[in-house]
Amino acid sequence: MDKNDKIWSAYAKTKDSALKEQLIIEYAPLVKYVAGRLSVHLGHKVEYEDLASYGIFGLIDAIDKFDYGKGVKFETYASLRIRGAIIDNIRKLDWVPRTLRQKNKQLEQALQELELQYGREPTEEELSEKLDISIDETRELIRKTSILSLVSLDDYLNQNHEESLSHRNSDTDTPESQYDKKEIKKMLVDAIDKLSDREKKVITLYYFEDLTLKEISCIMGVSESRISQIHSKAVLRLQAKLGKHKSILYM
Repeated sequence: MDKNDKIWSAYAKTKDSALKEQLIIEYAPLVKYVAGRLSVHLGHKVEYEDLASYGIFGLIDAIDKFDYGKGVKFETYASLRIRGAIIDNIRKLDWVPRTLRQKNKQLEQALQELELQYGREPTEEELSEKLDISIDETRELIRKTSILSLVSLDDYLNQNHEESLSHRNSDTDTPESQYDKKEIKKMLVDAIDKLSDREKKVITLYYFEDLTLKEISCIMGVSESRISQIHSKAVLRLQAKLGKHKSILYM
């Protein structure tokens, strides 16, 4: 039994506040990790320190509600609670315009139509002309869709939170569901393959190497805000290609 298991075992029996404080300290790095990954969706709209402080409330909630006896890995359970707490607080800030979802759909549709028309990724100029807005407005709209992607994560978590915990270690998946998962993964691989080399690198480092915005900016030698822009555009293109399956981008 490792150190954390001993603390959990004692806390499960006593609910001692000193033990709870130890658990908060032990898992504080998990809050920083989740906040760092979510910050890629926001650029500089919300400070990283604020995201981390929101996440602490999620960690405390996770500790309070975690059932140590069920054998579920706490990091898995807590990560979802931490994400949920961060997103709940972002929602309360109320700076996401009501019209953004509609504009996001228009942007996705324009991107799809232009890619079909030209057989390649459209330029910002072509996208601006299609949407009948300026290039600066197009860039700002692309950036804002990243915020919408983050808020949409909350819907995914609400639908899949308990199910993901109860089935994570289950072998009861039907052949049909296993086939669906393989097909969706294939769709994602194909969609990523059609990105530009720069977009592909950002997506790979973020989703498959689990690097943060800051770490990716160091590797690629550009600013964090530029990485955020590249990520936003890549996610927009992936959303358009994945359609109803785009929630896999936010897992």
